[in-house]
Amino acid sequence: MDRIKMTTPLVEMDGDEMTRILWRMIKDELLLPFIDLKTEYYDLGLEHRNATGDRVTVDSAEATRKYGVAVKCATITPNGARMTEYNLKEMWKSPNGTIRALLDGTVFRAPIVVKGIEPCVRNWEKPITIARHAYGDIYKNVEMKVPGAGRAELVYTAEDGTETRETIHQFTDAGILQGVHNTDASIKSFARACFSYALDTRQDLWFGAKDTISKKYDHNFKDIFQEVYEAEYRERFREAGIEYFYSLIDDIVARVMKAKGGFIWACKNYDGDVMSDMVSSAFGSLAMMTSVLVSPSGVYEYEAAHGTVQRHYYKHLNGEETSTNSVATIFAWTGALRKRGELDGNKELMEFADRLEKATLGTIEAGKMTKDLALITTLKDVTVLNSGDFIREIRNTLEAVS
Repeated sequence: MDRIKMTTPLVEMDGDEMTRILWRMIKDELLLPFIDLKTEYYDLGLEHRNATGDRVTVDSAEATRKYGVAVKCATITPNGARMTEYNLKEMWKSPNGTIRALLDGTVFRAPIVVKGIEPCVRNWEKPITIARHAYGDIYKNVEMKVPGAGRAELVYTAEDGTETRETIHQFTDAGILQGVHNTDASIKSFARACFSYALDTRQDLWFGAKDTISKKYDHNFKDIFQEVYEAEYRERFREAGIEYFYSLIDDIVARVMKAKGGFIWACKNYDGDVMSDMVSSAFGSLAMMTSVLVSPSGVYEYEAAHGTVQRHYYKHLNGEETSTNSVATIFAWTGALRKRGELDGNKELMEFADRLEKATLGTIEAGKMTKDLALITTLKDVTVLNSGDFIREIRNTLEAVS
């Protein structure tokens, strides 16, 4: 059959380790036979990032801004062990953090719900979408080891040279320091993205921080959200029949555990990182969660919410069989293809994305799945497939319904 045509390319960001292997399998088996795939390719594998001084990450973000839609494979954020393993010139920052900062976006993550995989929290009936602020906080931190006794200060120097100082701590011995920041502009973009997404999806929006302890930093988030809501969204929320409320994050966590789901939970950067893993795991698997970065200018970057599956990669290098769940990576591609089709008025591309998602879920619901899902499914007599066979089985399902 004729392959579906594309008029505008996607920005394709390749990645690392086992997800890089799956990336190629997905393209070869599920995309290229059906689509005349057009992408502008960037290799964000750690070796190439190191070779380019991480310039390739910046280039990929700029290309995303140009073309409007990107799809990204999982990548390594190096630590000390990775410095040695990959012989790195320096400990490069998180590619996700770099891209998020450059695009000033908000990350929306939601579990992929499939029959036979029941949430660990028995009252969760609908997906819970995590809206994660994608700029600043510890992801743009500055850290210091304190060698001994002395005074640590927070110093702000205005453009006219005047200084404002606050004592952080009077050290009597060695210790550590960390400085974090955020900007009002980024927080406003975060707030508007959350309110707009809630309106688009007709879902309530919850936001939690710790303003009782962080009386300036977290309180600023709370105040900006309320100001944006009152000025731009209160009436629109009322007309849509949805609700926004703020509470302390510990109260929000307690509410989430007792809720039925079907709402958006807005989180600061680190909170969103942790809580999206909690929500995805509780719904079934880290490999069963979508993730999309949405910028205020209407740029979209789709990716899987999980990491590079390092343990499986080492098994793969040793010639051992793996059973790695590729669903979130498949859904990163379908999300990007659907958005590309929507922006280009390409109905065929949008319909293909829908079919591929249905084929993926249909394969699992037919009892054919990877090991991580087989361990938690309520379905009986399931077939555990290796990484490649699972993707090939999805292709069989896709071809049967195409």
